[in-house]
This record gives sequence, C-alpha cells and structure tokens, in this order.
Amino acid sequence: MNSEVEKNNRTASHKAVRRRLSNARNRRETLIDLIYVAPQYILYLGLQILPFAIALPIIFTDQVDFLDQDVDWVGFDNIAALFRAPLDERLYEALRRTVIFTVINYLMVFLFGFLLALAMFELVSKLKGAFFTIIYMPWMLSGVGVGLIMVMLFSTDTGSFNLILTEMGFGTNAFDAKSETTALLVLPFMYGWKTAGFNMALFLGGLLAIPSETIESARMDGARYWQRVWYIYLPQIIPSIIIATIFSIINSFGIFDELVGLGALAGNPNAEFMSIFIYQLGFGSATVGGAKIGTLAQGITASLVIFLPLVFFAFWLNRLQKKMAYH
Repeated sequence: MNSEVEKNNRTASHKAVRRRLSNARNRRETLIDLIYVAPQYILYLGLQILPFAIALPIIFTDQVDFLDQDVDWVGFDNIAALFRAPLDERLYEALRRTVIFTVINYLMVFLFGFLLALAMFELVSKLKGAFFTIIYMPWMLSGVGVGLIMVMLFSTDTGSFNLILTEMGFGTNAFDAKSETTALLVLPFMYGWKTAGFNMALFLGGLLAIPSETIESARMDGARYWQRVWYIYLPQIIPSIIIATIFSIINSFGIFDELVGLGALAGNPNAEFMSIFIYQLGFGSATVGGAKIGTLAQGITASLVIFLPLVFFAFWLNRLQKKMAYH
C-alpha cells in the first residue's frame, strides 16, 4: 500500500516538474517571439498609429500649417468644404483619375505578375533564378526615376518613343508625357512593369503551394493547359490574388513619386491624382485661378475621407483571404 502511494507521489511529482519545465519553455519562447516582433510593432505604432492619433483632432480645426498657433475648432466644416467650391471640382477630378488608374493598374497585375508567374512556374532551366532576378530588378527603381523615364520616352520634342514612331512614318508627337492619356494609360503600364517582380512573387508562391498530384491528375485526365489554369491554378491561388488586390489598391491610391517625375508638382494638372491633391491641399500649394487654397487641416481631412474606406476594404479582403486559405 505504501509502495503504491509512493509511486503515485513520484508520478505526480514528475508531472509537476514537466509542467513547470513546459511553462518555463513556453515563457522563454514567448519572450523570444516578442523580442523579434518588438521592432516591427514599435515602427508600426510610431509611424502609423501615433501620427494618426495626432492628426485625427486636426481635422476638426482650422489649422493652416504646423506653425499655426491660432487654431479654432470648426467641427465638420473641413469635411463639408471638400464637397463644395472651390475644392469639389479638383477633388472629383483627382479621384476620377485615381480610380481609372487603379482599374488599369489592377489589370497590369495579371498581365505582368500572373503571366510571368505562370512562365516561371512552368520553366525548367538552370537560368530560372537569373530570370527571376531580372524580372524583379525594376521593383528596386525609384518612383521618380520611372516618371523621368516616361518623360524621356514620351516627351513631345525629344522623346525616344516619339522619334521612333516618326521614323516609322506614324506621325510626329504621337504621345505627350504631360497629357492625361499618358498619365492614365501609359503610367499603369510602366508601373505594372516596375511591380511585375513583386506581383510575380506573390502569384508564384501560390502556384508552388498547389499539390503536384492535383496537376498530374488533371494532365492524366486530358485537361489542356488553359483548362488547368482556369480550373486548378486560379481557384488554388485565390488567397494570393486577394493579397495582390490589396497591394494593388493601396499602391494605386498611394502612388506619388512617379507623378512627381511627370511634373505633378510643377504645373502638370493631368498628373494630379489623389495623393498629389492631398499633398498640395495640405501644404498650401494648391491653387484655383492663381489663388492659393487649402490648409493642413483640409489636407488631413481629405486623406482620412478617401483612405479610411480603403483601409476597411483592405481589412475585409484580408479576412476573406484568411477564410479562403482555410478552405
């Protein structure tokens, strides 16, 4: 009897020791995880949450700039001012250009990113890594550099593309780097070329996660290549598509440097997208009829009014992506 009691006591003691060791190991692993993620959380809080918290009260004031000390509470007047003259027309025009650019740029995500991902997925070559590097290199370019490249290619007088078209007999000055057509049609193409490597990596990750047995079964059943793409590849990479969609929308509404390269801050109204409009409005460089308009409070208000719905939409897509990943 005593022997059985001692055995039970030793068993309970061993379990208690294992439990303490397990708890200590879990605490140590949690501490290590916190050390790894702490820099990211600090940057996120310092560069995202804190500025947002500071900016939020400003939208209810008439603060002109950061040095303005005579600040009065104006309630929702800044929000109303965005939708009446003289700001409403410029707001709608900037939003129209941005939406058109967003739609076309989203098409470029698939034209460049998805098709290149398919090519890399099917490619069997020792040069596969080199091709991936070459495709990804434009992502490293400065946005201003991409805008300046467009000016060099499509300038009316010295643009290389225009000169080539002239030599081929297609007429002179077919394109104008400062025109709305270039900003809305050519810029998405150039931006799609720049982000091709990034989007390709997103889609390629989804394609590589498809079980090889599924693809082989489709081949044995006689499915043609585009049938496999439509009925196997695309349904399997829906989470990657959603992630690419989130990045495409955020990047489209946040595009700025490329527009600066096209002269958006130097008097080119056709390159005024939402990001440029908000910048000019907030820093007092926006004009109507030669008169300066806009305040810091109105610029922050415009950014919140436009981008908060995008943030909620991105969160919804992110939740959808997680649901699709589990199914």
